[in-house]
Amino acid sequence: MVLWAAAAAVGLGFLVALEIASRHYGTPGPITTQAREVFFPPRSGTVLYAAMTLMLVALTWRQRFIAVGAAVGIDLLFWLGRWAAGVPTMFGNGALIVTLACAVVAVTRRTGRERVLLLKGVGLALLLVAGRKTGYTWLDITATTRPMVLDQYVATADHALGNPSWVAGRIVEATGTVGAHVLEWVYIQLAVGAVVVALYQLRNVAAERRFPVHHLVRTFLVIGLLGPGIYMVFPVVGPIFAYGADGGRWALAELWPNTPAPLGTPQAMPFDGFTPRNCMPSLHTAWATAIFIHSRKGPRALRWLGAFWLLATLGATLGFGYHYGADILAGVVFTVTIETALRTYDRGRDRRGMLLAGYGAAVFTALLLSYRFLSQELAALPWLCGPLLVLATASVVYGYVRTTGLWDREAPPATVPQPRREVQPELV
Repeated sequence: MVLWAAAAAVGLGFLVALEIASRHYGTPGPITTQAREVFFPPRSGTVLYAAMTLMLVALTWRQRFIAVGAAVGIDLLFWLGRWAAGVPTMFGNGALIVTLACAVVAVTRRTGRERVLLLKGVGLALLLVAGRKTGYTWLDITATTRPMVLDQYVATADHALGNPSWVAGRIVEATGTVGAHVLEWVYIQLAVGAVVVALYQLRNVAAERRFPVHHLVRTFLVIGLLGPGIYMVFPVVGPIFAYGADGGRWALAELWPNTPAPLGTPQAMPFDGFTPRNCMPSLHTAWATAIFIHSRKGPRALRWLGAFWLLATLGATLGFGYHYGADILAGVVFTVTIETALRTYDRGRDRRGMLLAGYGAAVFTALLLSYRFLSQELAALPWLCGPLLVLATASVVYGYVRTTGLWDREAPPATVPQPRREVQPELV
């Protein structure tokens, strides 16, 4: 409980600091935008319902039906009111209001373990929503505070990998509208795949009256917390903007996806003040990799879902020109390192885990430094440097698979005593 309280305090402090920073740059912060969505049309109703679904794992089936019914009913009222007023309609307010109502119920009508359990469920839901809002705020800040971007360096380094974004872009064009629409849906609805895997991991919370030690939501939140900081250090907008039509007058030329970026002496280049510098590393790849990792211990259908979501996300990030191949490698190493560090912490700072986490951090740092300072050398020796970049990434993945496999074989059978059940007041 002390750890959860400390995490809540740190998270609140971070949100307040980000709110102050965003207001300094003339944009609303995550707290303001989230508070508005209690009554105003949300930016993404899917995320709000996905967050509420995570909170429902702490409730009984009867309470779940009541909560879902209340959320849908509130949304219908909002929809009718907006339709009558002639304003844009959007769903999601009901899910947020019900989540906040459950927090009030936990404080006023629950005691002991039951209060803690429900507050943890509400906390997970609100953290997922806050993480999304924090991401939007970070993107605005990167565009405002980083006028120069490093796309030329990454595009040059990408020659060592065979310019995968250009190749994938032509493949997506060849598949037509059907393939593009599937990839676009997977890319936009990343939270849906995450919630499916998380619900499987949290399926026994209501029965056992406790949350598992490690689950996907925790990894997702850490990725979202740390990733934007790298954006500030290594600002990149992506090939569709730097070398494509979406960059407008700021693009070097309209080359993507038919003509690879020309080789030359890379340099930082100015870009507009509103396009997010959110390429390095690819957090969509990072999150999809986390979904894949956490789906491995599920049933066959869940494993297939995790593999599909990862492959489709890779196809979308590259095929739509949002990322370079170098971003993808960095995103995979980023996630595996975070996953290793979290599992190592759960095991009491296991020596093998600490070494692997340190190695992953070193490889991630080396990738970024090589993209920035050795991009021309990488491009000059593609048949040597390309495989080396892939092997460096694969070594971190192999280390994770090997280490976690040893941990799983060493783990004793789980014998968790069932806590005493307390009376649960029903939601009204």
